[in-house]
Amino acid sequence: MTRLEWSDGLALELPAMDATHEEFVHLLAAVQAAADAALLPAWHALVDHTVAHFGQEDRWMQATRFAAGNCHSLQHRVILQVLGEGTERAQRHGELHVLRTMADELAAWFPRHTQTMDAALALHLRRVGFDPATGEVALPAHLPATPLQGCGGACSGQSPARPARPAPAIPA
Repeated sequence: MTRLEWSDGLALELPAMDATHEEFVHLLAAVQAAADAALLPAWHALVDHTVAHFGQEDRWMQATRFAAGNCHSLQHRVILQVLGEGTERAQRHGELHVLRTMADELAAWFPRHTQTMDAALALHLRRVGFDPATGEVALPAHLPATPLQGCGGACSGQSPARPARPAPAIPA
């Protein structure tokens, strides 16, 4: 079982994001430690938090010209879909082991997501002077002229020397 604990290695120097991430880590730990009778309520608390958490980051991305369809937002949607499928299996079929497996997978996934996609977002938000509390951008001249594509990193934009390739189709 993969256990995740909050640490400085997960902090991104953006207090609003760090507080949300720390709460996620604590809620995930509660799921992992829950007895069967307490598992579904702990899971629902984690899922509710994650819906709000991802929604908040997605709104920040939109407010600062990250493209709505970038890979960061896409990953959020995929994770939420999988969490919903796990919830359904546990509620309809009593498959609590599915939630336990998903919790372990989330504990392995979250540090990678935080240290890559969220770190790039936090850097971008700091560059444009974004205030998460007010939604104000203090340095609008630093906003990208067009929405950032990909994950928002330097390699995500179009380069004249590297023409765009069509995105692979995602099966429905």
